[in-house]
Amino acid sequence: MRVDWKNLSRRLQAGVLAAGTLWVVTVTAGSDTAASALSAVREALPLGILRWELGDLWAEDQLSPAVAMALGESPLLAAARPLVAELRRQEETEEDTPEEEIETVPVEETPLDAPEAADNGVPARTLVPTDPSGYTVVGRAYITNTTDHQLSVPALQENFAAVLTPEEPQILILHTHGSEAYTPAGDADIVWSGNYRTTDSRYNVVAVGDAMAEVFAEAGISVLHDRTLYDYPSYNEAYDRSLAAIQSYLAQYPSIQFILDIHRDAIEDGEGNQYKVVSTIDGVGTSAQMTLVVGSDGSGLSHPNWMENLKLAVALQQDILTEYPTLMRPILLRNSRYNQHATTGSLLVEVGAAGNSPEEAALAGRLFAEHMVEVLEARSK
Repeated sequence: MRVDWKNLSRRLQAGVLAAGTLWVVTVTAGSDTAASALSAVREALPLGILRWELGDLWAEDQLSPAVAMALGESPLLAAARPLVAELRRQEETEEDTPEEEIETVPVEETPLDAPEAADNGVPARTLVPTDPSGYTVVGRAYITNTTDHQLSVPALQENFAAVLTPEEPQILILHTHGSEAYTPAGDADIVWSGNYRTTDSRYNVVAVGDAMAEVFAEAGISVLHDRTLYDYPSYNEAYDRSLAAIQSYLAQYPSIQFILDIHRDAIEDGEGNQYKVVSTIDGVGTSAQMTLVVGSDGSGLSHPNWMENLKLAVALQQDILTEYPTLMRPILLRNSRYNQHATTGSLLVEVGAAGNSPEEAALAGRLFAEHMVEVLEARSK
């Protein structure tokens, strides 16, 4: 049979033209001037091209290109796309607000000199609370509460809800702001992608996640480490992208009990100069100090079990400070929920600051994971 290529080409061109026209009409619907219509096309065209490259042009679930890219990282995540889309629709029925930036610049903490810290060109300080005023104090644990919730010390001393189970995996480690980086010593071959940010996982918080995951695995606790940089290339909506991943992981692995979102702080002195926060560990070395950040329902978003996460943070803080009195800075209780509504064992862990070295941050991650193993195993007995 002879194929009329000329006629076929005309039909194809007509189909492409019709599809393009339909797309333009859809995009410019509601535009009342030619200028606003042109602006709408300019804004929608890059996303349209991206969806075409993803093979996602006609998807009916209305997930954003960023979320589609995150789920496309592996066949396992892609298979859970319908469940993620449904969960996203449920989330969008709530009145959402942006996650607040975490500011942990010390107010009541007293900076102490730390002359034993390794020299990477950044001044070192050890930040410790010396006055209980303004804090909720539970044993050794100090809590900075910026919410309207009143905290009960006896309630915070009760057992937390999440426990280890025989199923696998038990722990998920991820990085909403994975490009947050540290300051290496010497002439490191680091390429910065932003202000104290890099996609080089030797120098950013992903390496800390690697150190933690290794400790959990050695202890026989099954762990998943998602090394995706959810804040790159765009910092905006990083929490939305990491939430989509969390929902997908939980759909595939309902055994996950604990979720650790690993970040790092950025601390400046009164003149805007960076400094690092350290704890000298006898017989071990110099570690970055850490801060546990716990979200709540103070922003108006549903998070009914936030107290369970706070009880977990208090238990970990108490255990760590018993052996390492300066390793942990005060716990922060905030209004934003930071995706911690996903499980009753969710924490945001800030490991050091931008001025810390990668080695100091990695040591902190290992020490934290060792004590978390200790606390979880004791809780599960």
